[in-house]
Amino acid sequence: MKPFDYLRPEKVEDAVTALASTPQAQVLAGGTNLVDLMKYDVTHPDLVIDINRLPLKAIEETADGSLRIGALVSNSALAYDAVVQERYPLLSSAILAGASPQLRNAASTGGNLLQRTRCYYFYDPSTRCNKRDPGSGCSAIGGVNRIHAILGASEHCIATHPSDMCVALAALDATVEVQGAQGKREIPFADFHRLPGDQPEKDNTLEKGELATAVRLPANHFAKHHSYLKIRDRLSYAFALVSAAVALDIQDGTITELRVALGGVAHKPWRDPLAEAEFAGAPANEESFRAFAARLLTGSIGQGGNDFKIGLAAKTIVRALTQASVRQPQVQSHKAIF
Repeated sequence: MKPFDYLRPEKVEDAVTALASTPQAQVLAGGTNLVDLMKYDVTHPDLVIDINRLPLKAIEETADGSLRIGALVSNSALAYDAVVQERYPLLSSAILAGASPQLRNAASTGGNLLQRTRCYYFYDPSTRCNKRDPGSGCSAIGGVNRIHAILGASEHCIATHPSDMCVALAALDATVEVQGAQGKREIPFADFHRLPGDQPEKDNTLEKGELATAVRLPANHFAKHHSYLKIRDRLSYAFALVSAAVALDIQDGTITELRVALGGVAHKPWRDPLAEAEFAGAPANEESFRAFAARLLTGSIGQGGNDFKIGLAAKTIVRALTQASVRQPQVQSHKAIF
């Protein structure tokens, strides 16, 4: 591991100043991703900024009915928060589907937004990876690509985003609050993460020196009809091959609003609001769910080893929508899929 300087500021402004003034500075919160990347010789910060003393650990209801979640709120605290469980159970379920209790106790909300891909080649400096070393190539294309993207990929990168929490945040239309040298701004969650294009080294749309300080969830009416379904190789402590965060508003058997975000299939949580809008007014039944799955997966392309994901994703969408429609969401404590 390369030697580095260490800073533990107590004010957001001081953290932002340090982040902006040091070219190779990186932020440490729970450390469940950054520490691994440093040990694997994937990332080499000159300065590690420990933000754990910053006042970013609150979960607050706001005047407009939304919920503001500080960037340092742990995954465990967020999943078990009474307001989250009552008003945003989809988010709670998605968090509990990920990692292990020990990791959820350490992992933070902001860190979850910024975690990097678990692509085998990204983690192996002896291989070609445009995300780790821009311009070097992508060993996953034509290589071992069972876990890789079927949507939104490019000739430069076919990696997937690993988060469970972010899939639910995408479905819930979250907003990310950030602070930088130029002040504060808000980024709609759909615009926070990037597709790889020809710059796969850029995971998100944060500017240099900006720090994610909070996530805000708008009020919604999806507490009744929701489900987070995660399909993986093991029933616990494994990343998703495919996951689906679904939320429905159903009136008299008719879909009035539909939200579906997919994980494990793209460089960012995958959602298509235009496809969702097309199904407003459709009956809440299997035929509609199958049609929606086909629409959402339009343009999906396998890489050989992951061709099976296309069919798996369609079945996952239908199953999750069925669970949500009958108000029987996936239970993460039991894992078994009904």
